[in-house]
Amino acid sequence: MKKKAMKAKRASTFLILGTVCIVLLASCSSGKNNGGTDSSNNSTAAPPASASADTQEAFKLNIMLPIFKTNYPKDDSPVAAELEKLTGTDIHFEWVPNASYADKFNITLASGNLPKIIYVPDSKGPSFVSAVKSGAFWDLTDKLKNYPNLSQASEIILNNSSINGKTYGVYRGRELGRNGVYYRQDWLENVGLEQPKTIDDFYNMLKAFKEKDPDGNGKDDTYGLVMVKWTAGWGAGFDQIKLWFGAPNVWGERDGQLVPEFEYDEYLEALKFMKKLYDEKLVNQDFAVMDSAKWTDPLVNGQAGVIIDVVDGAARVDDKIKAANAAAGNDSREHYMDVFGAVTGADGQIRTLPTSGFAGLLAIPKSSVKTEEEVDRILKFLDQLNEPDLQTLTSFGLEGVHYTKIDDTTLERSTDSVLLESEVEGLNQMVPYIPEGKGLQVAQTPLRLKQTEVQMKNRETIVANPAEPFISEVYSQKGQQLGNIINDARIKFIVGQIDEQGWRDAIELWKKSGGNDYVKEINELYAASKS
Repeated sequence: MKKKAMKAKRASTFLILGTVCIVLLASCSSGKNNGGTDSSNNSTAAPPASASADTQEAFKLNIMLPIFKTNYPKDDSPVAAELEKLTGTDIHFEWVPNASYADKFNITLASGNLPKIIYVPDSKGPSFVSAVKSGAFWDLTDKLKNYPNLSQASEIILNNSSINGKTYGVYRGRELGRNGVYYRQDWLENVGLEQPKTIDDFYNMLKAFKEKDPDGNGKDDTYGLVMVKWTAGWGAGFDQIKLWFGAPNVWGERDGQLVPEFEYDEYLEALKFMKKLYDEKLVNQDFAVMDSAKWTDPLVNGQAGVIIDVVDGAARVDDKIKAANAAAGNDSREHYMDVFGAVTGADGQIRTLPTSGFAGLLAIPKSSVKTEEEVDRILKFLDQLNEPDLQTLTSFGLEGVHYTKIDDTTLERSTDSVLLESEVEGLNQMVPYIPEGKGLQVAQTPLRLKQTEVQMKNRETIVANPAEPFISEVYSQKGQQLGNIINDARIKFIVGQIDEQGWRDAIELWKKSGGNDYVKEINELYAASKS
């Protein structure tokens, strides 16, 4: 694993997914029951994706993947057939409805009758971790370096997707720099301000959105920031704000030891800032209980102006605003929303919160793949899927049938949804997208291009969680209790139910309730990872 907490500034090693996320069925995070609150050197490079392997005997391969529609590509569908031709494989797809995939995964794991490639939805889930510890999956830690594309995997994402620093599956890459801020640009223009650059600028924007009638209706009926109740991390908004103030991402390193984020002074300063927003009614007063399913409604309805979350939410909100305005006959702008990554802290530094960078793993079971040679053949297949023509094929299908090529970089999809569902959609669930999305893309609007630009820039300033790969036994037993102590205390602090002493008392309760044991275990794992 990475030897220390990483404040990554290596854009060249990061995943360049860009707008490919639009066609992916995202899932941006791995399980939270972790520190986040064999070698084969004889492999040869995979052949070009365009090279036919007809002269070789097809490699039989079965793959278990999630599907999000009731219709899905069959084994003999045209796109699947072309995929087999280009990769020299004979593939059987075991499609499982996404809603029941976790249950099916556990049942399949227990049965011992596994496919050659199985999608693992939660790389830190108890069933997968237990199976790994019992030797049920191939250790790929030293193998990926032997393949042209897989060897370019992000160190940060490998770290995040690992189990105690070891790689037991090829991650399905997602954008690391996805988080940020999106806001009503029309409102910002109406109150005469520029895009925020500092924490003070951000505060002034929120204040203006409440007090300066940004929608021009003459009423005092708007506010600044929308926040919601959030599982696990509670509120992506605050999790980003704390970094602006200089707090670490879940764990920070101090004098060679990992320390929980809430023991940093900067974390308390971020809480005080949130309390100020709450006291001045610049944030929704029901943030602690608001359902995330209704998160964007206040922006669309003209009640609020800002959300701190994934920046690609901007285009979705923009589409809804445009549709509502068009229906009312007053759609007068190309875009109503804009985005940025983060604002600078007191020290002038920009810090952004990364996603985990992956959506599950593609793991290789030892019960169905017996030899190193078979592992090599499967990794060649997964490596080959990252080539541009195969990314295009698995995401969009066949040119002239499922899409029309516009130019060398963009395309227009068929409007025949039944055709796409039955022959294309879902095939990209097996594509790692390592190191990047390189195929053709759907033509993008200026706002979506801006979102991609922000995501790419964010990679230069992300703050990684150094304990992400660790599997904690203490946390598996007491994680929910420990998490609730801190979550409840910070909400109570923000709404004024406890003061600073009450906050410190909550931290002491956390320590006595198993937190001290948790910290001790995490640091033992951290020390072992560096030895």
